[in-house]
Amino acid sequence: MRDKTIAIYPGTFDPITNGHIDVINRACKIFDEVIVTLAINQSKKPLFSNSERLLLIKDAVKDYSNISVTEFDGLLVDFAVKNKVSVIIRGLRAISDFEYEFQMALMNKKLANDVTTVFMMPNEKYTYLNSTIIKDVAKFNGNVDNFVTKLVASKLAEKFK
Repeated sequence: MRDKTIAIYPGTFDPITNGHIDVINRACKIFDEVIVTLAINQSKKPLFSNSERLLLIKDAVKDYSNISVTEFDGLLVDFAVKNKVSVIIRGLRAISDFEYEFQMALMNKKLANDVTTVFMMPNEKYTYLNSTIIKDVAKFNGNVDNFVTKLVASKLAEKFK
């Protein structure tokens, strides 16, 4: 019997989008357990607080039985090793994402040789989506219902009243 494969899907998720959820959905079919983790990035100024983003993530993944949601601050590979994670999931939307993600994957491999990065692309209908675009659309009263969960859409509306 093989060991359980635990994967981690880190991100700032400000807010979580249907593209993120698509990657999560497919990851749940591949790995025994997926930890969706809110990466606390001190250099970013998110629209939503950490607790708000955690709430939005938990709502988005509430129907999955093999997902847990948490947050971390520091090196991702340290979190991975501490939590017996063997796979880091990184989403790639476009070629422009690849160079940075490739560099990070190589550095993470140097820091923690037993942790492997797996790149996953969202469904093509989500490749143009990112949290910044969603916030911009919502800020100007555009309809974001097809791009985020109902809760995220309502929280965005509240933020931009």
